[in-house]
Amino acid sequence: MSRLYDGPMRSTTSGMRERKNGSRRSRDRDSRRGAEPSRSATPLVGPAFREHGPDAPGPLALRRLANLLARYTPHDGAFPLRLPGTHVVRRSHMTTAATYSTIRPALCIVAQGAKVVMVGREVLEYDPAHVLVLAVDLPVSSQVTRASRKDPYLGFILDLDPARVAELATRVYPRGVPKTSDPRGLYVGKSTEGIIDAVTRLLDLMAHPEDAAMLGPLVVDEIVIRLLRTDIGPRVAQIGQPTSGVQRVAEAVSWIRTHFAQPITVQEMAAAVHMSASSFHERFKAVTSLSPLQYQKVLRLHEARRLMLFQRMDASDACHRVGYLSPSQFSREYARFFGNAPTRDIARVREQGFLPQEQ
Repeated sequence: MSRLYDGPMRSTTSGMRERKNGSRRSRDRDSRRGAEPSRSATPLVGPAFREHGPDAPGPLALRRLANLLARYTPHDGAFPLRLPGTHVVRRSHMTTAATYSTIRPALCIVAQGAKVVMVGREVLEYDPAHVLVLAVDLPVSSQVTRASRKDPYLGFILDLDPARVAELATRVYPRGVPKTSDPRGLYVGKSTEGIIDAVTRLLDLMAHPEDAAMLGPLVVDEIVIRLLRTDIGPRVAQIGQPTSGVQRVAEAVSWIRTHFAQPITVQEMAAAVHMSASSFHERFKAVTSLSPLQYQKVLRLHEARRLMLFQRMDASDACHRVGYLSPSQFSREYARFFGNAPTRDIARVREQGFLPQEQ
């Protein structure tokens, strides 16, 4: 069985309807999908979202970072940098259709533009004044909401190593990590001048291989420490903590990703992380915004789409590869999630200029 196609921004453009379509038909389609947000979903960002705190990055700091990001993004797409676990992204236009990707724990920073990320019925927006954190592997859809050819969307993504985050958290919180009542595994926090400065220095190092190899990991630690010292630090610190609910769900997610093509039950998932089925279901949904079985289904659909796009596998073979026994059920669920039947969806994506190297 092939590995899931994962990692920051490794995604495929879908033909999902525009989010601005507020028709009843669109809302009904969203509610049937289960894992896709509808217009009735409550955003996680309130009126204070666009407020800039005293530590917010200034325009000069953001411009310098944007210039460096533009240097490493010759055209639209996602590009890995010299240091493993670091990526840069460029989009020169707003997107009206969602982009689907399965993202591992990561810190996402924007130097220019803005983006909306959705998982389940949760909707989050972030811009240069805010950062996005994913605490567990999540299948998300996203849309660039502010970008142009003159001022493209420019972003930086840093993979978060749970073990390293846990180690650094003990330094930031020597008396123990403060308790947090919010268990969600996807959240937005305020960016700071210090974080932007550290990311800028990290990008400066990329022009020099030896500096990137020797000093890069130290700057990555600085970025994580600065993140841990922000208002969302206690939530970030849950990543990698053996006793935290986030980490237990992360272990379950890892197990599901390994067995996603198999006919597994919630009881089996719960047993794998030594929890009761009811507690597991409640905790899993609180962290991921999806039920365990919804999560498994979304992983299957993402992988099937990857197989058809990258390996040119036909729908029938992809259907069976990801664990569906009924091709008709696969086709129905695929159409509900991505907006079109498999063959039609893949053909349309290719016609729109899908470029595998951008993923």
